[in-house]
Amino acid sequence: MLSTELAGVKLKNPTVLASGILGVTGASLSHVAKSGAGAVTTKSISLKERKGHLTPVIATYEHGMVNAVGLSNAGAEETLPEIEFAVKNAGVPVIASIFASTITEFGKVAAAVSKANPHIIEVNISCPNVDDEFGRPFACDPGIAAVVTKKVKKSTNIPIFIKLSPNVHNIGPIAEAVQNEGADGITAINTVGPGMIINIEAATPILTNRVGGVSGPAIKPIAVKCVYEAYKATKLPIIGTGGVTTGRDAVEMIMAGASAAGIGTGVYYRGPEIFSKVSKEIQEFMDKEGYKSINEMRGIAHEE
Repeated sequence: MLSTELAGVKLKNPTVLASGILGVTGASLSHVAKSGAGAVTTKSISLKERKGHLTPVIATYEHGMVNAVGLSNAGAEETLPEIEFAVKNAGVPVIASIFASTITEFGKVAAAVSKANPHIIEVNISCPNVDDEFGRPFACDPGIAAVVTKKVKKSTNIPIFIKLSPNVHNIGPIAEAVQNEGADGITAINTVGPGMIINIEAATPILTNRVGGVSGPAIKPIAVKCVYEAYKATKLPIIGTGGVTTGRDAVEMIMAGASAAGIGTGVYYRGPEIFSKVSKEIQEFMDKEGYKSINEMRGIAHEE
């Protein structure tokens, strides 16, 4: 059985399209769902339109990708029809990702996107490539992360998952802090960094923003560790995200404590069909090792 659950929201399989990848329109979200994703996440949405950074915004290297898209989006009100389309047509749970530059704004954007009735709201407090504008990410301080969680929780009746940063010594206390203020789940992790890639022929950084969040296979061990720490601290449902490209990667996340595995950069390597492929690979592993359900594997790496 590949079915799993995120704060009462049922998924037919544990693969989730991560935010920022193929999630710009309702049609693209629905297409990913039909490619086999158990749930889909929108691109991160702010209260007002945001232009983002100038191209080039993505650079690949041998172990992954560095991106500084800059959270470009049309704003909450303009994005509502796209979320509504996905909710109506995707056939799987839709997760609306939100971000803001102030605590008050987090509450406002949560209330705005709630009008489209997504199944879950993912609260992105951890993007590493906009630090210069917003200061230290909210996710790096347990107290601030808790205050954001409390504000969003008061602004919606939809389950909220807080997206945490790997750029901390131990994610556990931050996970515990957001749990104490009403978080229904956690997404771990956002991209690592920021990092930089230099074009040595041009002797200049490739990205216009110079730095960007690092994703892909290179960050998977960091993501697995963060999931492990968050599960140990809270037992909240977790979407384990970071470097998942195969079924075995997803199983690692689940054994660390995740209820589902987010897939982002993996789409670059294996195409939109990665969701059905990873699900098949998870099932093959479960059959081989004698696991009957995702829940039976969840957190098993914690057992003494």
